[in-house]
Amino acid sequence: MASPAVPRSVLGPPPAVWPPLDFALGALACCAACVFTNPLEVVKTRLQLQGELRARGSYQIHYRGVLQALLVVGRTDGLRGLQKGLSAGLIYQGVMNGVRLGSYSWCEALGLTAFHGGSLLSGAGAGALGALIASPAYLVKTHLQAQTVDTIAVGHQHNHLSVSDAFVTIYRREGLSGLWRGVNGAVPRVMVGSAAQLATFTSAKDRVSHSQWVSGNGWLTALIAAAISGVAVAITMTPFDVISTRLYNQPVDESRKVSFKDRCLLEWSHLKTKVCENLSRFHLLCRGACTTDLQTAC
Repeated sequence: MASPAVPRSVLGPPPAVWPPLDFALGALACCAACVFTNPLEVVKTRLQLQGELRARGSYQIHYRGVLQALLVVGRTDGLRGLQKGLSAGLIYQGVMNGVRLGSYSWCEALGLTAFHGGSLLSGAGAGALGALIASPAYLVKTHLQAQTVDTIAVGHQHNHLSVSDAFVTIYRREGLSGLWRGVNGAVPRVMVGSAAQLATFTSAKDRVSHSQWVSGNGWLTALIAAAISGVAVAITMTPFDVISTRLYNQPVDESRKVSFKDRCLLEWSHLKTKVCENLSRFHLLCRGACTTDLQTAC
């Protein structure tokens, strides 16, 4: 006669995942997702670079939306063009999300997320650390994804031959610090996005579970929570994402300087002026928000 099942509450909580394994699993999952979402990342980069520091109506619009941009890139650059920067993207996703998710799990194990606001602060801190460490990969990814033929080019064209060539070229031209150019735009971007994602996912998952909409269906609960979290990330992170993409893709002059602070102030001033002039132009701050939402939901 079969013995009765022992309730989970009697057995106690499941054993904690070994931190290095947690790091590896988080990195592997994000890399797998990156293969499918990279075409959206290419389109998002192009949309955000289009019309950089130019008055509305003074530049040619090559990309008018997600689907149209996917068609334009696929028709002009081929199917390989939709996967530009994939290698750098995999490096970035593996390192950034491995560090981010591993650090957040460590904060949970320490009980930091149990405090009021602890989940939000832990998510922001974990995201900042991941963005800082993985910034060189995101720099190269942005350069490669912006590259295309002159007829549909937007933003500065760095013309790297490969991922390794990009790393070597940037290092020789700008030194080690050049590989972290734009990091002060990336850290707040990932801090905001990570805090929104990790905090809203946990809250949404708890609410969906307690509402009994999908009682006993764990994967569907997680899917609904991820979709809600993705919307929150897209809304909060996209303005920072626009700035970060433009700072990463800026050119370097002969003296190996980029007038970084001046360009940063110009970007913020340009966007702020547009919003103040006409609130209906909020899309200037949210270019690529649709692609960001699709990516985070995946």
